[in-house]
Amino acid sequence: MGLELPKYPVMEEEEVVNLELDIARRVREALSSVPSLEGSRDSYNQLVGVILHSKQLGRDELALLETTLKGLAAAVSLIDFTHHESLVSAIFSMSMWNYAPHVEDALAELIVSLAVSNGKYLDLSLGMLVNNFTPPPYFLDKLGLPFGLDRKNQVLSRVHAAFKKISEYVPLAPLRLINLVIQRMPTIYHKDRAVLIYVENMLKLESGEIGEVVGNSVLMALVDRLIDLDLEIGWDAILRDDFNKGIFEMELEDEDEIVESAEQQSGEVLSSFGNSIAELLDNLLVLTFEHLESCERAGRLAKVFETLLQSFQITVMSAYKSKFTQLCPLSSVILLMRMTAVAYLASYLSRAKFLSVFFISTMLKRLVDWCLEYCETHDGDINPNAHRVFYSGCQAIMYVLCFRMKVFVDVPRLNLLLMPPLEQILKHKLNPLKVCLPSVVEEFLRQSKTASLFTVSETFIFDGLLESELSRAFGGLERLDTFFPFDPCLLKRCDRSFDEQGDDLDEFDTAMSKMSITPKNGYCYKFGGRDSTRMPSRIRPSTSPESL
Repeated sequence: MGLELPKYPVMEEEEVVNLELDIARRVREALSSVPSLEGSRDSYNQLVGVILHSKQLGRDELALLETTLKGLAAAVSLIDFTHHESLVSAIFSMSMWNYAPHVEDALAELIVSLAVSNGKYLDLSLGMLVNNFTPPPYFLDKLGLPFGLDRKNQVLSRVHAAFKKISEYVPLAPLRLINLVIQRMPTIYHKDRAVLIYVENMLKLESGEIGEVVGNSVLMALVDRLIDLDLEIGWDAILRDDFNKGIFEMELEDEDEIVESAEQQSGEVLSSFGNSIAELLDNLLVLTFEHLESCERAGRLAKVFETLLQSFQITVMSAYKSKFTQLCPLSSVILLMRMTAVAYLASYLSRAKFLSVFFISTMLKRLVDWCLEYCETHDGDINPNAHRVFYSGCQAIMYVLCFRMKVFVDVPRLNLLLMPPLEQILKHKLNPLKVCLPSVVEEFLRQSKTASLFTVSETFIFDGLLESELSRAFGGLERLDTFFPFDPCLLKRCDRSFDEQGDDLDEFDTAMSKMSITPKNGYCYKFGGRDSTRMPSRIRPSTSPESL
């Protein structure tokens, strides 16, 4: 008794129903024949053959497969893993990407039926659906084509609908699902398209109806993977000719030359990337930003932020030698967290154009007050190793002022609020000007003296950008002192998202002014004998070897 679809040129609806009932009966008979010692296995073997046959199916073969899947869904109570192992294996190895929509529907129905009928099949069913997050290898390159996109939407809509149905019948299913999703995340060695579509499905789970259960785990797993990718990128793939460049590279040029130079500089940095992992990280970050934008539109951003903040504290803050979050470890976890937190705050206050003057001045005042109180309770001499958090705070203050100096020059009240206590800190025996990063100190002192904010002794001024031994000791072997996480991003696509919130062309009319630490229309000074309004200084991203 074989499973064959009679070839009728035209069939009435009643005949189709009868045919489906006949095939369903044969499916049940095939399943029942296996445990019986007297029964023949021919019909069962043919049943397995129908499931396994997936290539170049004609219309009749597709109709037979669809009807067979429906028959199996109606007879799941007869399926026994011990007796029907080959059938179960064949079912769970099927890919929806290989079939037409009506077959996909029948397959999804069967998977849901198996999942809710027997706990033994729950993980297998969920795993099979997770496997359908990504298409077979032959289809990956077609995802960028219109028909490939349509196919993707057809398959994934059914996959996520199946998740929803299973969760309705098995409340614990989402918890089992998230474990499988995380375990089966593609590695950095998979094709980019496979990783991207997998993460797209993860984010769809986060924003879907079962997101209440799995959302936090999805986002934290995604951040973990982003860090993994970041750590795989070698600095030699990023830097070529900048080994001896400092963080603050001052270049004098006419404004007409700045845009052209900026574009050329960006191209050189990114062309030196030449790194597929960097491109993958870039694309994943863009996908993540798009998801966050959708969360904002749906009014979910505040909740998502709490999860991301937790992930930031657990994963990002402790990342080792990250290039695009740029964190370095120290022996003490608490010390590391405090120093990196100060670095994030300083870089954020310096770069984010949407921050108000009140917010910036309030945060700086808190930093200054903490450093001043520290000075009052510590009378010892310079000791970079013992006072790393203090020196981190001092460097943060100077770094922010390199970007925001004009605000405190133009507003006398803010000047009086910060500068007198800051001068006490800089003149203290702990001598932060001799310990903090020389390039930051030099730029801060240059701007301060130009603005006549306060007078600092000549002994505090460094010549050039050479590091002192004291500065090396403060930064530690991994140079945490050169950590500026919100410097312009080196990733081409996701940098556009940052540009919307950072200093950009619209505000300063030059391509590189988002990196400028010299107010274009502020106080005037002479540098190299030329007017500052025509020759803005520039800060390169902190990618020089001293930040390694």
